[in-house]
Amino acid sequence: MGEFNSMKWSFGIGFTLWAAVATPAVAADDAAVRFGVRERILHTALSPDGMSMAYVGTSGARGSALYVVSLADPKAKPQPALIATGDPDRLAWCNWISNTRLVCRMFGINKDVILLPFGRLVAVDANGGNVRLLERPATANTRGIMFRDGEVIDWLADDDNNILMTRTVLANDSVGSRAGSNRDGLGVDRVDTTTLAWEAVEKPLRTAAGFISDGHGRVRILQTLELTPEVSVETAAPVFNFGSVLGVRNFLYRRAGQQNWQALSSYNVIDESGFFPAAVDPDKEIAYGYSRTDGRQALHSLALDGSLKQSLVFARPGVDVDSIVQIGRRNRVVGVSFATDRIEIKYLDPELAALQASLSKAIPNQPMVAIVDASRDEQRLLIRAGTDTDAGVYYLYDRAKKSLDTLYVVRPELEGAKLPAVTPVSFPAADGRQVSAYLTLPPGQTMATAKGLKAVVLPDGGPFGRDYWGFDWLAHFLAHQGYAVLRASARGYSGSGDMWFRDNGFQSWQRAVDEVVAAGRWLESQGIAAPGRLGVVGWSHGGYTALQAAATAPSLFKAVVAIAPLTDLARFKQERRDWSNFQVINAEIGSGDHVRTLSPAQNAARITAPVLMFHGTFDRTFDYRQSTAMAARLKAAGVAHEVVTFDKLDHDLHDSSVRTEMLRKIDAFLSASGLR
Repeated sequence: MGEFNSMKWSFGIGFTLWAAVATPAVAADDAAVRFGVRERILHTALSPDGMSMAYVGTSGARGSALYVVSLADPKAKPQPALIATGDPDRLAWCNWISNTRLVCRMFGINKDVILLPFGRLVAVDANGGNVRLLERPATANTRGIMFRDGEVIDWLADDDNNILMTRTVLANDSVGSRAGSNRDGLGVDRVDTTTLAWEAVEKPLRTAAGFISDGHGRVRILQTLELTPEVSVETAAPVFNFGSVLGVRNFLYRRAGQQNWQALSSYNVIDESGFFPAAVDPDKEIAYGYSRTDGRQALHSLALDGSLKQSLVFARPGVDVDSIVQIGRRNRVVGVSFATDRIEIKYLDPELAALQASLSKAIPNQPMVAIVDASRDEQRLLIRAGTDTDAGVYYLYDRAKKSLDTLYVVRPELEGAKLPAVTPVSFPAADGRQVSAYLTLPPGQTMATAKGLKAVVLPDGGPFGRDYWGFDWLAHFLAHQGYAVLRASARGYSGSGDMWFRDNGFQSWQRAVDEVVAAGRWLESQGIAAPGRLGVVGWSHGGYTALQAAATAPSLFKAVVAIAPLTDLARFKQERRDWSNFQVINAEIGSGDHVRTLSPAQNAARITAPVLMFHGTFDRTFDYRQSTAMAARLKAAGVAHEVVTFDKLDHDLHDSSVRTEMLRKIDAFLSASGLR
């Protein structure tokens, strides 16, 4: 964004919000800029009447903004309503509560002594006016720090002012006053987003972790945590009053028309056993949720009539169900998403299933088509489509008129660029099992002609998640620069059932690392990669596997790039020790010799290839000192290396100029390392 006039509100914890008028920046014409610039549209929403669209887009290098555009006028231009600077606050999403007002999620990371995440809900008129922070106001006697104020659990479709939201309540230590209260925790309030008038719907409960409404203003499910006090070795006293979160979530529910809570289910986040509810259908009197079937996560329902009858709704052989698909002001459940070679959506609503099939034929090149939002009457639908050679386009579909109008391109900087296709392939692991992967070749190359190229293995960024077919800005940039790029989803990553993840996961990372090595050897065996022209590039957990693969097979990779990597498992556990999720992290990592043997920092002396690392100093997923500690070990071992740190950026490096700089450095580094 360019220059803008602004008004400023400060909301504490480093939180700053701007209402502004801004002009978009013009992208430069080199590849690093075109691929490094962030997606212009990050989240979209359709107004209740379907006549306006709101979207969260980029603002400047690292900021984000809320834009609103009238769909009634084809010539209307998006108007900015809010801008978050990105230093440290950003916009995650904005949704409509009426045809003229929205609620937005702001989030960021602030640093005082330690890095502290924060999140706030803000209401704003579509024209940028009447900005209101929706948290319960703190006083001089309030005790504690509120990281996150809560979530909207019901948009109250028949009410254009109020929402139901969870709100974090801090204890108030006023003595001798009716305002004093030691009651704290998570509760539910009905909040008028215009006046901020509110009433408590559910009293705060310290062990509460979430609530689910039925879309009609009735709270039906309560999630609670199992806690244990975390004791400091030095003082033998609790580190935090809150205690430590165990891996078990317990769920309670209410039957229709009743107020008393009854046991619904339990769920263990470590082994994923049990039933985890995600939504309520009040017409069917069921809760939709996730439970395992034949070693895979599937969508089930539980009856809320007292019988707790569990039924299988949808399962896909070979893969896990990733999430439910909901649309509209009532968050109606209409489908499920999962990933085979590509992300797919199975619509449970027959009419929407037929519509998706028709749209897939109507939009060129058989793209992935998703219904992302709907008007109140579901007659106007917001559609996103994309392919491996198209980063994405938003459309508006009018069911009455049977019209499909193009709205916005997600990455306009790449319009006109010839993007290479992504080909699903597989390669054999050491035990003979076939591992899925995605090969992106330089423009003009095919599987038949791709011989003797410079090449890169790009490990998945899991382990909780997996790679899939489609556009990937990092892989496509490298392919554009002449590299054959193989994105590999090795075992130890979730998404493909227990046989792929549960026996491995965090505690058998060696198999995942070995399969990254196998991916490199496959590129050479197929003649795609010329001997001595193979590198490995990874982000997050992929950065970890890139480093560890270089230590496992020192002669295979000639250059290593690790972005925001984990490098030392013991250090990672120690970094989490004083946080409430330590017990979960400790169980996931485990104990034993693998903590040392599978830590790249402990095996730096085995690496022979030069190493380039990037890390943001506000990274809460893996602290940037994971990279600087790795650099110290590499220096001691005499391994050529460089660490580039980016100030005040988190794990995803949401900054177009930083991503551009990083792409240039990666390309130059790979070339200088012999991958010319």
